[in-house]
Amino acid sequence: QLQASGGGLVQAGDSLRLSCAASGRTFSSYTRGWFRQAPGKEREFVAAISWGGGSTYYADSVKGRFTISRDNAKNTVYLQMNSLKPEDTAVYSCAAREYPLLARKIYDYDYWGQGTQVTVSS
Repeated sequence: QLQASGGGLVQAGDSLRLSCAASGRTFSSYTRGWFRQAPGKEREFVAAISWGGGSTYYADSVKGRFTISRDNAKNTVYLQMNSLKPEDTAVYSCAAREYPLLARKIYDYDYWGQGTQVTVSS
């Protein structure tokens, strides 16, 4: 129901925009989030956005470089990633949370999509 796309291989300093499209269900009233998992590491929170897009929440490691946004008409959430660093290399996954409060814990999210690989070379 959630499918992330837009990943790829880029160089440090480049930008990428990830998309997470939903199907089979309308997630316009759900909080949406992005997480990532690097090789050998646990999945970690990246960003979250409220159902209306008015509130956002970022991990300290991406604050100022990444921007989360959403288009409820398209049932899609985006992650604009600028000034990418090698440590941003990971599989990025999107998630949806039924409750309106922003959250950063994996268990707070009810729906998960397959991830997209982002690789940043130095």
